[in-house]
Amino acid sequence: MDSNFETNCSSVPEHVLSWSGQKMPVLGFGTAVDPPVAPQVTKQAVLQAIKLGYRHFDTASVYGTEQPVGEAIVEAILLGLIKSRDELFITSKLWCNDAHGELVVPALHKSLQNLKLEYLDLYLIHWPVSLKPGSFKFLEINTEDVVPMDFGSVWSAMEECYKLGLTKSIGVSNFSCRKLADILAFAKIPPAVNQVELNPMWNQKKLREFCKAKGIFITAFSLLGASGTAWGSNRVMESGVLKEIAEAKGKTVAQVCGRWAYEIGVSMVVKSFNGERMKQNLEIFGWSLSQDEVKRIDNMPQSRHHRGDEFISQHGPYKTVEEFWDGEI
Repeated sequence: MDSNFETNCSSVPEHVLSWSGQKMPVLGFGTAVDPPVAPQVTKQAVLQAIKLGYRHFDTASVYGTEQPVGEAIVEAILLGLIKSRDELFITSKLWCNDAHGELVVPALHKSLQNLKLEYLDLYLIHWPVSLKPGSFKFLEINTEDVVPMDFGSVWSAMEECYKLGLTKSIGVSNFSCRKLADILAFAKIPPAVNQVELNPMWNQKKLREFCKAKGIFITAFSLLGASGTAWGSNRVMESGVLKEIAEAKGKTVAQVCGRWAYEIGVSMVVKSFNGERMKQNLEIFGWSLSQDEVKRIDNMPQSRHHRGDEFISQHGPYKTVEEFWDGEI
């Protein structure tokens, strides 16, 4: 187990981020819903999550959920579910159309306004690519608007967000080893986190080893293969190996995936607005997988699902999926 894991009063372990010293709950509650739901639905789900013991909430400007998350935080304090905002760890992300040096700080100010917060705990670059500035819609990208990211100016602006006290940590999402190396080559404040697709059938072993060596913590999304989304599949949830392990343990497949992620030393963002599954996702601690079970999971066939096809164009900076991920597919 990672030596930087600690246990807090809500029974969800925390990880101490190398570059900021911040404690981040290893289990986060995701708010990206495909297809989108009404803001009130998100607000009530976040409130229920706080009641159950979740303390890490993950949102993004592109999700359209920052405002209901913020409203839920305000109400949670009024109801006495938490004493103050400081009891929560809030992550949001810079969307691609604002991934331009001069637009980063204003974008974070807008996110904070939506969330009704004075600061974030973690601010991430959502993807390693930029879109032409302007309006956007969730999951709608015109490939003609995809342009190369000026990593130097964008990361410098992310560092400025930290220096201004607008966020306690900064990081990235969907970055390959090579793109992380590019950032590290000039960063004065290195990324604390890289949030990526990671599950038993895409275990990101190479990226995990690289990030561990560089002190960058990995957060997993799509831990269950993004079943039910436009780009995901049921392959994780329908895995015979995972079903057998779950039955032997008296757990669900989702719980086995969560426990596996915890045991390999990453954090995770889980996404369910179903009350019972929200409870089950919290029940991945206090038990363990056997060495044989871990080995069986490690030997599962591997392939990336979220390929980033929406950013691929013969007229853009990335002509192929292989180029976009620097061969990490």
